Amino acid sequence: MPQLTMDRARELLASTTTEAHLFEHAIGVSAAMGAMARHFGQDPAYWEAVGYLHDYDYEQFPEEHLHHTEQPLRDAGVDEESIRAILAHGWGLCTDTEPVTDLEKSLFTVDELTGLIAATARMRPGGLSDLEASSVKKKFKDKRFAAKIDRALITQGCEMLGMELTEVIGLCIEGMRAHMDELGLGPREG
Repeated sequence: MPQLTMDRARELLASTTTEAHLFEHAIGVSAAMGAMARHFGQDPAYWEAVGYLHDYDYEQFPEEHLHHTEQPLRDAGVDEESIRAILAHGWGLCTDTEPVTDLEKSLFTVDELTGLIAATARMRPGGLSDLEASSVKKKFKDKRFAAKIDRALITQGCEMLGMELTEVIGLCIEGMRAHMDELGLGPREG
C-alpha cells in the first residue's frame, strides 16, 4: 500500500471537515511535521501528509475523537503506518496507541505545541516572521496564556523524543514560518 500523500490527505480531511480553524490547525501541524521529518532525516512530504490528516474525525466526533478514524481511513486505502501515527497522537487522552516511532512521537508533541506557537505569533506585529523560540518558551511558562494547551503533554512528547523543548519549538516555528501567510500569521500591516 503506498504511503499517504498530501493530495490524498487534503481530499480525506475535506470529506469530514468544514471549519476554517481546523484546516488552519491541519496546515500548522503539517508544516511542523515537515520540519521534524527533516530533523530526523525522513521524508517531509509524507510526514506533512500525516500531520495534515491527524484530526480526520474531530469535527464530526469531538467527544469521541479518534474513535471514528481507524476503519474509515483503512477503508479509504490509507497505509497502516499513517493510521497508527494518527491514532498515537491521542495516546493517553482518547487512544491506547503509544507513540513509539519518531513520526508518532513527533505528531504527539507538535499537535499541542503548534497551537501555542500560533497563539504567541498572533500577539506579535511580526507574527511568525520574527518569532523566536525564547518568546514561545516564555508563554509556555505562563499557564494563563492559551490556558487550554496541555503543556504537560508537550513536555512528555519532548522527553519521548529525547529533545529539549526549545529545540522542538524552533523546528516547529521554522516549519510553520514557510506557511505563515496560509496560516494567517504573517506580519500585520502597519
